[in-house]
Amino acid sequence: MHLTIHTDGGARGNPGPAGIGVVIKNTAGEIVYAHGQYIGKTTNNQAEYQALVHAVKKAVELGGTEIACFLDSELLVRQLNYQYRVKDAGLATLFMQVVNVAQGFKKITYKHIRREQNTA
Repeated sequence: MHLTIHTDGGARGNPGPAGIGVVIKNTAGEIVYAHGQYIGKTTNNQAEYQALVHAVKKAVELGGTEIACFLDSELLVRQLNYQYRVKDAGLATLFMQVVNVAQGFKKITYKHIRREQNTA
């Protein structure tokens, strides 16, 4: 099953109080899962990764096999596409969680979109 994932994470202050948002759609464009959550005090980049970790794990539960991920964090997209190294130890742990879950999918892509296209 093909699923489209939109995620976002952010912190007020950096670090500061943070939250994540996830929207997963099926091939018909219907929302099959939506989630928002306060995650405590963290950085923007950690929140972005935590949102994606949550989303890919949920995609497994939903039976997803081909996943298209849309993120407004250019850093994450470049790291997940192996264009940038992950230097921060905290981000490296989250990066590995995404990579490990992603190995179970037939196909997964990560694409950068502008913040305005990621409002849901």
